[in-house]
Amino acid sequence: MKSNLEFDNSYLWNPVVFEPEFNENTKSLNANQAWALFFSAGQESKVLGVNPETGRFLTNLLIAISVTGVIWANIFNHIS
Repeated sequence: MKSNLEFDNSYLWNPVVFEPEFNENTKSLNANQAWALFFSAGQESKVLGVNPETGRFLTNLLIAISVTGVIWANIFNHIS
């Protein structure tokens, strides 16, 4: 049996965005990874899995809520 106990635990409790492995890759994040970082407070970028539809759904949901709020505010602001 092999065990790999030789690891640097200084990154164990730090957010994933400050790890060198995360920052040295200059590729951009997709919406799913961005939402996963948001919900996990920067701890994990794969919490929501690899399905990109989840990120698109959350982005569209945020846009829909924002647009609905603006329309709702305009309707009730001009009633009286």
